[in-house]
Amino acid sequence: QVQLVESGGGLVQAGGSLRLSCAASGRTFSSYAMGWFRQAPGKEREFVAGISSSGGSSYYTDSGKGRFTISRDNAKNTVYLQMNNLNPEDTAVYYCAASHSPSERLSTYAYWGQGTQVTVSS
Repeated sequence: QVQLVESGGGLVQAGGSLRLSCAASGRTFSSYAMGWFRQAPGKEREFVAGISSSGGSSYYTDSGKGRFTISRDNAKNTVYLQMNNLNPEDTAVYYCAASHSPSERLSTYAYWGQGTQVTVSS
């Protein structure tokens, strides 16, 4: 199985930026599509951004378009989420996940990290 570990979360002021990282174990990282999800208090977990296994395609929710950028470095077994112009509505636990194909559906992701907290102050 693939093990995923997120890092880079923390407290940031509104309008600020954070870069989240997700480090994967194993030698098959490059075969997986990767996604970022988030879960705010009292809310269901939701898709934020995804990227194909090669990194050639990426996709975002409407709330993230123009502010968030997902990328990956397969040589480092790492996927990133660059978040700019953050607002308090972005406050959530952010999760990294791996899928065998690109998807925005929770059920298609077989492997999940433990999550990292992002808090945006107003």
